[in-house]
Amino acid sequence: MKKGIHPEALRDVIFMDITSGQSFLVPSTISTNETGTFEGKEFPLYKVETSSASHPFYTGQEKVIDTAGRVEKFRARQKKVGNQ
Repeated sequence: MKKGIHPEALRDVIFMDITSGQSFLVPSTISTNETGTFEGKEFPLYKVETSSASHPFYTGQEKVIDTAGRVEKFRARQKKVGNQ
């Protein structure tokens, strides 16, 4: 690595995808108080909700989430416009 351009606090950190349970060891400057083990060694641990292991774009598994009836509201508006 080129000297003087990288942060001093760069260290290996475990990023754990809480959705899939998969862990990744990545150099990072993120601060965390938790620790975990990866391949028998202890490292700082940071939990994430989505990573390439659980994101629909990378896994090919599309999830449809209907919060607060958005689909129904859209269909009602379309029906109203179509009847005029």
